[in-house]
Amino acid sequence: MTAFVPLFTNDRRRREEVGYQEENGIPKLDIGQVDDNSRDRIAAILKAADRLELMIATAESCTGGLLAALLTDVEGVSHVFERGFVVYGKNAKCDLLGLEEEFVDECGEVSRAVAEEMARGALHRSRAHLAVSITGFAGPGGEGDEEGLVHLALATREGALLHREEHFGAIGRDGVRQATIESALEMMEQLLRGK
Repeated sequence: MTAFVPLFTNDRRRREEVGYQEENGIPKLDIGQVDDNSRDRIAAILKAADRLELMIATAESCTGGLLAALLTDVEGVSHVFERGFVVYGKNAKCDLLGLEEEFVDECGEVSRAVAEEMARGALHRSRAHLAVSITGFAGPGGEGDEEGLVHLALATREGALLHREEHFGAIGRDGVRQATIESALEMMEQLLRGK
């Protein structure tokens, strides 16, 4: 499970629990605290995209840019990553990805339709060949919001569109984020196998 620590926490015990480290007084962050299998999968995805001369973009809400960070963490192939959009709220989804406010209100920020439009918007507003989008409730939401509900979409310039709906349950914010990253990797692998 991924562990995140606030940069400015003074809680030494909490820092030790999650393996927080400093180098010359500067926090040493390992945003990719994922297992070796996931790292290998990420490298394989990037190498496959590189061979196919494909660029990747991301549009992330509940993962807050974690997928983008992981895709830029592999030496020699990080150039495959074209750009990432962190679009946590409705205004960001509309401003950065071109979604219509009425559309988001009608469908709900965490929905299949919004995830698919986020992926299309990331393609439209980038030079990428494929875009992965993520929107969900990583933690407890408002009334009627299902904790752990995540919608992912993957769109390509050729018109392919994949969607996945996940119900991770109340496994904690970090647990939902990590499980979501695994789902996103599976979707990219699925698409790249078909190319």
